[in-house]
Amino acid sequence: MKSTAKLLACSLTFLVLLTSGGCFRSPKVRMQKYYESGVHYAQKGKYQEAAIQFQNAIQIDGNFADAHYELAKCLMQQGLWPNAFRELQFTLDLAPQNLPAHLDLASMLFAARRFDDAKQHAEDILKQSPNEVGAQLLLATSDAELGDLEAALREASKAVEMAPNKPGSYIALALMQERTKRLQVAEESFRKATLVDPASVPAHLALGAFYQRQGQWAQAEAEYRRAIEIAPESAVARTSLAALFLGSGKKDQAEQTLQETKKALPNDPNAYRLLGDLYLGQRETQKALVEFASLLKQHPHDLVVKKRYVQLLTESKQFDQALKIDDEILKENSRDVEALVLKGRLLNLNQKAAEAIPVLELAVKNSPENANAHFELGSAYIKTGNMDAAEKYFRTAVKLRPSLLDAHEALANLALKKRDMELLDQSASAWLQFAPSAPQGYLMRGTVRIAKSDIAGAEQDLQHTIELEPKSAVAHTRLGDVRALQRRFPDAEKLYEQALQLDPGQTEALQNIANLLLLQKQPEKVLSRVQAQVAQVPQNGGFHLLLAQILLSAHKVEEAQAELKKSIELDPTNLNALFILGQTQQQNGQIDDAASIYQRLIRENPKEVKPYVALGVLEEGRGNRPRAEDLYKQALDLEPGNATAANNLSYLLMERGGDTNYALSLAQIARRGMPESPNAADTLAWAYYQKGIYDSAIQLLEEAIKKVPENATYRYHLGLVYQRVSKVSLARQNFKQALLIDPSSKRADEIRHALSDLSSN
Repeated sequence: MKSTAKLLACSLTFLVLLTSGGCFRSPKVRMQKYYESGVHYAQKGKYQEAAIQFQNAIQIDGNFADAHYELAKCLMQQGLWPNAFRELQFTLDLAPQNLPAHLDLASMLFAARRFDDAKQHAEDILKQSPNEVGAQLLLATSDAELGDLEAALREASKAVEMAPNKPGSYIALALMQERTKRLQVAEESFRKATLVDPASVPAHLALGAFYQRQGQWAQAEAEYRRAIEIAPESAVARTSLAALFLGSGKKDQAEQTLQETKKALPNDPNAYRLLGDLYLGQRETQKALVEFASLLKQHPHDLVVKKRYVQLLTESKQFDQALKIDDEILKENSRDVEALVLKGRLLNLNQKAAEAIPVLELAVKNSPENANAHFELGSAYIKTGNMDAAEKYFRTAVKLRPSLLDAHEALANLALKKRDMELLDQSASAWLQFAPSAPQGYLMRGTVRIAKSDIAGAEQDLQHTIELEPKSAVAHTRLGDVRALQRRFPDAEKLYEQALQLDPGQTEALQNIANLLLLQKQPEKVLSRVQAQVAQVPQNGGFHLLLAQILLSAHKVEEAQAELKKSIELDPTNLNALFILGQTQQQNGQIDDAASIYQRLIRENPKEVKPYVALGVLEEGRGNRPRAEDLYKQALDLEPGNATAANNLSYLLMERGGDTNYALSLAQIARRGMPESPNAADTLAWAYYQKGIYDSAIQLLEEAIKKVPENATYRYHLGLVYQRVSKVSLARQNFKQALLIDPSSKRADEIRHALSDLSSN
């Protein structure tokens, strides 16, 4: 008996271990426990805690459709829409018959203004469940947003027939009636919604909103207060009342309402965030900072509060503190796309674009549909000088969200740099579509019209820009350009001066004044006018660069170099100033200094072609031909059609007996890129000479000599070609001319030897 009892005890212990928690619990049981715990938290309004539990369940079984849907609902409650959208898609992939999830997804598409998609989903739901009122209402509102108001009215009326005892149907019908200007019947329908269910908060809010739109403030306030009486816990009702006060100019009452809301609903995120959001909307940054700092102490796990606080700190240039909080978010979830985008933006603003790129690439990888991630990644590439990559991501951003005007503006700036008027026109169209009362679209279109010589259209757009934004220095500058094209030079100069009064740092306006004075043959006034503006705004690097260029044209090299160095000191990223300084030093015999400048440009802007070519020319000049060849090859890797690099590399290859086929192809690239250049003609002729194509070589060399008769090299090459085709007198004539032009050239001995050969023959 004793041994039997012992065996029974062991068996019972084993069974307890099998059925208890810990590592012996089956994955399915643990998954269900996580799910039930998540449901429990969600019912209490603890959506963050619930989301963690649902995620735990999904980690055990990624095909757990109910967990995906519950997670989506938690994310929606927290305002994390992109993540919620993704979870709804997972849900429907796993459980296509889940109509509530389908309806939630359709509603999110509607909220994202994807009305065609929302309508399609609503129709799909109704095919599965013809009496689904929510889908019917969504179909009506989608039709309305797509502009088919009569169809929307029919669909809304059908919803009323389907659910005559539900206020939502009457609300939808009333909205359609209001949009078709049938205000009396609309009011009756709104009232019908409140009569069908007097305790319906949405019905009273809808009627209140109707009165608010009609300017009937007292009636609207009464309806909102009735909604609050019915549901004191409704954040939406309190928000509506605050919005009413704000819209009627009673900001203090709006603020008081939201303070009361925060006290009444201290644990509802949609309530306690409202006051901070009010300050954000009113651009009261300091008040918003204080409010969200306080909220973060009270609700340290609220991701929305954390992220909004990070945004505020970023706007206030408190980068270190913002980065610290954002890193806390990413420590909890390294794949949080919004936090990754915030970090990328922080690094961009803090001049750490190279560090921002991998962060933002991860954001794009995790959420390819996130337009902000693409925009910030494009901004990072702009700062590192990679314009092609920047344009790619900006274009993707506006494709994902056509209303993202920051991305359109970035594309417009790129278009101006590239002189791509088609791209600028596209950006202008986007601004005019999505922000027709903003001046930017008219300014962009005016710029495009100038480029297309549509002077009347440009003038109209630019004058409208100034009407919308009288203090726009850029608009005054562009209108000055129009006057200059009309040869109304005094009017143009006046507009440029007005631009400088509005913005004393407007570099383009000062540049255009200088151009006008030069055009009117007043060079003495140019220097004094630019010097005066530099004295007024000494910290403007662009002004110092302009002054340097004027001094260079006056052959005041030392003064020009000082101005270039000042420009670079003020703006170390100014590639143009650096490049001109390098060229000036090179021409002035400061070879090592110039080489150092070009090397710096290559190091800091490895995608920029010009420094490679310039350094190649310098190295070629001081006899370092292998290094020059390597630099020209790097330039051609970046820009295969670069004519100067192709020309110089071709010539070097032929000089050292390199691949003549490759040299010929390079010379042809150079000729296509510089069809008027005698140097490119000579290089291609020399390549033809190497290949034995003498007639073509003669034709090109005669063209080059016609343009530059006193070039000894061209004469020498032509002499060699004539020698090969046995035109002795012409060969002798060109050899002698080459010696007369430059008797001490490095080729003088070769030319004399060639003449000697001709004489002996």
